[in-house]
Amino acid sequence: MFPKLPQDNPHKLPQRAYTVASIKIDWLKKSGIKGIILDLDNTIVSEDDRYLSPWAEDWIAKAKLAGFKFFILSNGKRHYRVKFWSHRLDIQAISPAKKPFPGAFRQAIYSMRLPAKQVVVIGDSLHTDVVGSWLCGCYCIQVSTLPHPPRWWEKIAGKWVQIPYPNEEKLWDFDVPVDYETFS
Repeated sequence: MFPKLPQDNPHKLPQRAYTVASIKIDWLKKSGIKGIILDLDNTIVSEDDRYLSPWAEDWIAKAKLAGFKFFILSNGKRHYRVKFWSHRLDIQAISPAKKPFPGAFRQAIYSMRLPAKQVVVIGDSLHTDVVGSWLCGCYCIQVSTLPHPPRWWEKIAGKWVQIPYPNEEKLWDFDVPVDYETFS
């Protein structure tokens, strides 16, 4: 279902991946990527805080060691939750980002001091992450959305804008007690 890195063009990024950690850091490097804009909800952690994307935090740490710059853009309405994850991952964040509108994307790109062509957006939604990256001239890799209670619009259009998380892929329970209120 998801394309592998083409053998004839090793500098072409895949457009889809199962999880953040399944994206090969050396693919990004070979493609000239130096900055990564991450979505938070249902990309790193499920919106209901039930699941954590497997190996995502380790992948982020390895990518930082490889020299990548990061920024989180979240449309989440719970600002304290975004602050918590920004602190935990040690990544600057904007919330609400109002994706797909380009303002927050441009602010993140400017903050990383990189041209848009050296930035990849990693997120789970076609209508926010993919469209927003396209409007700003960034590359984008759409990942499968972590399981979460569907919002009203996902019941109608979810299958067209999100990739369901594969049944055979491992999920990590996120059962760490978090006092988000301390981040409000």
